[in-house]
Amino acid sequence: MSNEFFQEQREQSIIKSRIVMKYFSAWAKIILAELKKYPHNDPRMAYVDLFAGPGIYEDQNKSTPILVLEKILSDSDLCDRVITLFNDKDKANISSLEAVIAQVPGIEKLKYAPCFYNHEVGNEIAEMFSHRKIVPTLFFVDPWGYKGLSLDLISSIIKNWGCDCIFFFNYNRVNMGVPNEAVRQHMISLFGKERFNLLLANLHDVLTSDEREMIIVQGLCDALRENGSKFVLPFRFKNDNGTRTSHHLIFLSKDFRAYDIMKEIMAGESSDSKNGVANFEYNPRDKFYKQGTLFDLLSSPLDDLKDGLMEQYNNQTIDFLELYREHSVNRPFIKKNYKAVLRKMYDEGLISAVNRKTDKPPQKGTFSDEMRITFRSNK
Repeated sequence: MSNEFFQEQREQSIIKSRIVMKYFSAWAKIILAELKKYPHNDPRMAYVDLFAGPGIYEDQNKSTPILVLEKILSDSDLCDRVITLFNDKDKANISSLEAVIAQVPGIEKLKYAPCFYNHEVGNEIAEMFSHRKIVPTLFFVDPWGYKGLSLDLISSIIKNWGCDCIFFFNYNRVNMGVPNEAVRQHMISLFGKERFNLLLANLHDVLTSDEREMIIVQGLCDALRENGSKFVLPFRFKNDNGTRTSHHLIFLSKDFRAYDIMKEIMAGESSDSKNGVANFEYNPRDKFYKQGTLFDLLSSPLDDLKDGLMEQYNNQTIDFLELYREHSVNRPFIKKNYKAVLRKMYDEGLISAVNRKTDKPPQKGTFSDEMRITFRSNK
């Protein structure tokens, strides 16, 4: 990790830490509730940061490991159950982190003292995780570049129940690395050989930077899904000028509930939206300058959602939650978007709906999770 990275905390790092912290809080609450149902099973859960850094920026802002520990210390149940493991290949970073953590108020309340490692992340760590059954763990993988980040590593750390991963995808460096023969093996480790070869073929005649980014990120997401990550959710960060992509924060899980929670968090942290549909991006320029087009005024992503639902569920009856689970994956819409569209469709007579428990229609202006929906024929 570059020392320059920790000189001053930038806005992008604040947003990144906030996303991780919001998800950790939600994840820990759910895992804790599940563990309490089975008191005779292993009661532990874990947070693992494989590229932890020094713990604090030179401007004295706290980095993610400290924020996570403070959250754990605020809950006695978490204090008794959460194992924390911090690794960094830079010996100075891990020594600094250990010293900073030792000064965190109440750190002695943890049943399991934080563990510190000074290893380079690579095939050995991936192999170690692949042969162990892991307690429910949230992994944060935040490398400066791409070295150590591989499909083998990702698949090994999310294979067990309750294990999710948030990782930093340095698009800027990967974009430069894709055509570079000197780092070809790193790219193959990241995308897989077949997917990487397909990526090169797809990029052959691409002219625009936006098209190139879409192909690279989509290629990575497809590779991750093929290697055990059922749900993959990227969040894009623009550089300080807002002119080009610097990196993505990518969430991986095998569980729809986890995916849905993170989707809500990322939507809330997006710097812009259109008709209530988030762009899943943080662009510093959006705070000061937003410019729409005439096309933006005349179109709506919610209209696209409406048309898609009418086409897919034509003349069918389906419960709302089932529809939401199967239709929302890999689309930018969150639950409130679906409810807004379905309520509008109900008012327009395009669907009928009743509460599946009470057999009553939706109350005015509302649309609950319990609705059973029948789509009219659009023929």
